[in-house]
Amino acid sequence: MMIEVNGQKIECKPEDTVLTALQRAGIFVPTLCYLPDLFANGACRMCVVEVEGQRNLIPSCAFPVAENMKVSTHSPRVLRARKTIIELLCSNHPDDCLYCGRNGSCELQRLTELLGVRERRYTGERSRHRPDVSNPSIARDPAKCILCGRCVRVCETTQSVSAIDFIGRGSRTKIGTAFDAGLNVSSCINCGQCIKVCPTGALSEQSSLKEVHNALADPHMTVVVQHAPSVSVTLAEEFGMKPGVDVNGVMVTALRRLGFDKVFDTSFSADLTIMEEASEFAHRLTRGGVLPMFTSCSPGWIKFVEQFYPKFLPNLSTCKSPQQMMGAVVKSYFAKQAGLDPHKIFSVSVMPCTAKKFEAQRPEMLFNGLPDVDAVLTTRELAQMIRMRGLDLNALEPDTADTPFGSRSTAGKIFGASGGVMEAALRTAHHLITGKELEALELKAIRGMDGLKEASLRVGDVSVNVAVVSGLGNARKLMEEIASGARPNLHFVEVMTCPGGCVNGGGQPYNASPEAVRARMQALYRIDREEKVRTSHGNKSVQRLYEEFLEKPCGKKSHQLLHTRYHAREEVAL
Repeated sequence: MMIEVNGQKIECKPEDTVLTALQRAGIFVPTLCYLPDLFANGACRMCVVEVEGQRNLIPSCAFPVAENMKVSTHSPRVLRARKTIIELLCSNHPDDCLYCGRNGSCELQRLTELLGVRERRYTGERSRHRPDVSNPSIARDPAKCILCGRCVRVCETTQSVSAIDFIGRGSRTKIGTAFDAGLNVSSCINCGQCIKVCPTGALSEQSSLKEVHNALADPHMTVVVQHAPSVSVTLAEEFGMKPGVDVNGVMVTALRRLGFDKVFDTSFSADLTIMEEASEFAHRLTRGGVLPMFTSCSPGWIKFVEQFYPKFLPNLSTCKSPQQMMGAVVKSYFAKQAGLDPHKIFSVSVMPCTAKKFEAQRPEMLFNGLPDVDAVLTTRELAQMIRMRGLDLNALEPDTADTPFGSRSTAGKIFGASGGVMEAALRTAHHLITGKELEALELKAIRGMDGLKEASLRVGDVSVNVAVVSGLGNARKLMEEIASGARPNLHFVEVMTCPGGCVNGGGQPYNASPEAVRARMQALYRIDREEKVRTSHGNKSVQRLYEEFLEKPCGKKSHQLLHTRYHAREEVAL
């Protein structure tokens, strides 16, 4: 099918909207509400174009193409309409760009510049809203909301949580929770996918920068930091490098320059998690435990089960996440080895995930009255710290993380991609059950960006059936099938809250395309392919930790430090 755009013919598909046809042809049309993978709602009207025969301008995101359609994307009428929309949005928007966390990355700001808006033409009384800082992970500033509805659609469609929606009518319309209560008492699972799609500063992570800076300035505190597997392949984007570049070495150097006393790699505790989780799975598989077993590394997923599927809580692995395991061994084993008072250790983690901030504050994550982790920074917050210090990643010499928690296998590293936890766990579970290594360590059937992936693997006398899910909308579908009895043969299920896994977490760099997320994922698999130690049980530092301190996987001491139990929260009905 052919249509004419600005006097030139372009080819399109019958199922295209005008916008998708234009984008494929490389013709830029601005949008504020459009999300590629979700149903278009045409709310912002920024994508309007002129179509011959149509009396009014049409929203290109929601208008289907037709044979021989003639489209004008930048006529004077179209440009006036877009500029007026921006002027109207700015008339009700705070003038605090200098203080906003999205300054420089705000889509409203970018379009204001693009359309040459230089004065306020519309004045009047503005809407007044109070910020909501009740949630431990996510802060909301409704005054900056432009009612594009992206957050609502992601929360409802991608994550199937529906914690927020449009409330009110007319000029009083806003986005809020049920009964306009705080986000902390809503069904929010803290994933931060709403932050990723928000075009302005209306949604952001709860910043922990002040607490971390204060700890670094305290001469009486030993401040340690751990960095998650996916952070090293995403941080580079914050500094203008292409997606998928691994900056692990220079990131370690930057963390030392920032003043951290010790730098540890969470991939080490990912290996530790696999030793515990694979042992737990092997026990359940061979001795008749509750199956299918669900992974427990993703805190948004844990809260999702607590709220919506509490009857499946026994199916959750009792293992803490790698973040919490690292925090626990830092304040026990490391403190003892270094002769430090655990009360004088301030433990920081750099995570791709806003839900990790919530997880670190959970009462289940206390040991001897101390939190495993004291503060959580997102990838974006770490980038901000590096910029504040004036460090140039391109000019730093790479370094390695500190022992004993700096050594890792590549199994721990691929945790950052959807399917990575399952792949790492099966490598070790096979070894624990059979005493032999898997012949083919790469389980390609559970790699990639698909929302649901399945595989079967022969482990001894049992054909182990596994499923890998990312995005809670996909998780809900699978849970419903399991609950109905339609999936009776599943043994092991990995769930990652965010689509694609931690490489696409709520704390990762803004404006990542699907291609960028894929590049991040491929970077992790490239590391797995090129390095020698590819199984968690092959990590000699983890073996040493068991010999010197933990005794054995799923033993008494490891259960005290590395395992927990979750409890049903009030079930939330959609």
